[in-house]
Amino acid sequence: MAPRGPLSTGTARTACRRARPTEALVSGTRSDEGSTATVNGRQNSRPTLEQVAARAGVGRGTVSRVINGSPRVSEQTRAAVARAVAELGYVPNQAARALAGSRTDAVALVIPEAEARLFAEPYFLDLIRGVSAELAEADKQLLLTLVRSEQERQRFEQYLAAQRVDGVLLASVHGDDPLPDRIRELGIPVVMNGRRSEAEPVPYVDSDNIGAGRAAVAHLVGRGRQRIATVTGPLDMYVARARLGGYRAGLAEAGHAPDEGLVAAGDFTEDGGRAAMRSLLERRPGLDAVFAASDVMAAGARAALREAGRRVPEDVALVGVDDSPVARLMDPPLTSVRQPIEEMGRTMARMLLGDAGVTPEDTPKRVLPTELVVRGSC
Repeated sequence: MAPRGPLSTGTARTACRRARPTEALVSGTRSDEGSTATVNGRQNSRPTLEQVAARAGVGRGTVSRVINGSPRVSEQTRAAVARAVAELGYVPNQAARALAGSRTDAVALVIPEAEARLFAEPYFLDLIRGVSAELAEADKQLLLTLVRSEQERQRFEQYLAAQRVDGVLLASVHGDDPLPDRIRELGIPVVMNGRRSEAEPVPYVDSDNIGAGRAAVAHLVGRGRQRIATVTGPLDMYVARARLGGYRAGLAEAGHAPDEGLVAAGDFTEDGGRAAMRSLLERRPGLDAVFAASDVMAAGARAALREAGRRVPEDVALVGVDDSPVARLMDPPLTSVRQPIEEMGRTMARMLLGDAGVTPEDTPKRVLPTELVVRGSC
């Protein structure tokens, strides 16, 4: 799927699109694919990239990287591809390769979320602001892409295979998402916001989520709270597991016995925070503090507490994460762990553009510090 026309957002040139089918997706021959010649009215089929990949025992993207001179290929694999090319007599389409080899000066920011969540959550808006500002300084175009289904993911991969962007930034990636690895297989530079696991092989920029959970709990304990609950994010995301790990570490450091009845899963939405808070109140009505893994979920938790007649902070103290406008506008204002979201966006863009001073063999990673901001909710 091709981007719709660029939309102006401040100084950056930005296009927002979904991964829907059609109008400008290039199908057929790629830059490194074989072609079909017509001689005396007859078609003479040349070997294709897929045939070379099958002969070499590697993927199509690996063959593409070898042909295009990428350094991200082992010598053994490079030799296997070279043998397959020689045995099959494969000849790349030089004209198409020359066309695709030119830079597009476009970078895709992919967010696998619905529009409603994208525009409702300050986190994404701050991240886009940081990415957009950094790309604008480099005179690059930002293509904002929503990929929310397997079908849309496949269409986006086709779009990438057509060499339409110079790199990809990924946000809100879940643990089982194959897209980061698929992008790397296509030989396209990619940087993630956050990570899928502790051993993430794809370059990423993250914040200290374990430290965020630990700092929140330490603050609550310091205010004399004894029965501290938490509303987590979706646990198939590393960010949610890391903040839960920080919560548990903070309790252990304070000498509090773990109680799984004080843990409820949310989904980083206000409705999810409200539902999780109701569940916690049913299971542990004597709780006196809550660490919500995002400000948006903290807003939902506060609504549920008010429904139950619980006062914040007199009856239940409340701490969130992000230090977003949501935190500042709540009543009372929300104590929150600030993470440098806009700076994460800028750092992702710099890393993608090669300003981080790393080599292709590295797996660059940056973990930015967090900071507790104390307000009236605790």
